[in-house]
Amino acid sequence: MALTKNEMVQQVQDKTGLTKKESMAGLDGLFEIIKGELSHGKPVMISGFGKWTVVKKKARKGRNPQTGEDLIIDARKVVTFKPSNVLRKVL
Repeated sequence: MALTKNEMVQQVQDKTGLTKKESMAGLDGLFEIIKGELSHGKPVMISGFGKWTVVKKKARKGRNPQTGEDLIIDARKVVTFKPSNVLRKVL
């Protein structure tokens, strides 16, 4: 099962001794910073963890798997994550 935000808040609270409200505010602040940087196309790197980057994908041909109909998939931006060597060794 995936780690939820509430579980992350609880772990921050346990490890730091902060209140639940302070832990939630800290995580929310961190997430807002990451989202803000990525929304401006800037990469976010956390040493010893990894790097998030925004990648532009070109429009391409595709097919609806239910109907078999050909279609064009629009160009879009996606977020990619590359783990650091430290994280890779842990995994």
